[in-house]
Amino acid sequence: MRAHYLQHVSFEGLGSIEPWLKAQGFEITGTRFFESSRLPSSDEVDLLIVMGGPMSANDEDKLTWMIDEKAFIRECIQQGKRVLGICLGAQLIASAMGAKVYRNHVKEIGWFPVQGVPSSNESLFRFPRVFRAFHWHGETFDLPPGAVLIARSEGCENQAFQLGQSVIGLQFHLEMTPESVQEIVSHCRAELVPSKYVQSETVITGALPEEYREMNNLMAEVLFFLINNDG
Repeated sequence: MRAHYLQHVSFEGLGSIEPWLKAQGFEITGTRFFESSRLPSSDEVDLLIVMGGPMSANDEDKLTWMIDEKAFIRECIQQGKRVLGICLGAQLIASAMGAKVYRNHVKEIGWFPVQGVPSSNESLFRFPRVFRAFHWHGETFDLPPGAVLIARSEGCENQAFQLGQSVIGLQFHLEMTPESVQEIVSHCRAELVPSKYVQSETVITGALPEEYREMNNLMAEVLFFLINNDG
């Protein structure tokens, strides 16, 4: 199996996803848009992972490589590839598949609960009733045509969706490690203006090891489901 990731900034990498992929025997390649915008052929990809970043999914006029990125995401989805989008990555999937991305009514930055949306459909990933995830976003998205909502939160209604059997978009982060949280804080701390859904740097960096472990385990469950789901 071949996994390819799309990374938009140096400080939002694969996190806990990388060791999981290696343990499963994946060959890992990546496009790091801050270094090069060269994309592989979709024939070379079995699993596509679209990472986060501080830019908007609507920034095609400033970041012209985003036009090709969205086309590549759309091509992979239409070919039935397994696709996972995280934060900006979920927004890019939504945009590539014809949905709108726009400013959320609040910024959500820090550790906040998310609620899984109950379903009896065995082909849908089912999140726990309530779980804690890491957030860093100011925008949200409409669901792409045909997508199903699988998680929501008080601060943001569309927290996760599934499109068909092989595409999942997560507005929140489950892949973060203590090191990657410190990295995003270091680069984006100007956004930490306290409000109902924006925590302080002390709270954000003070999460316990077991909280990361639980979150990363849930990330592994999503990945396992995605690559094994045949409906």
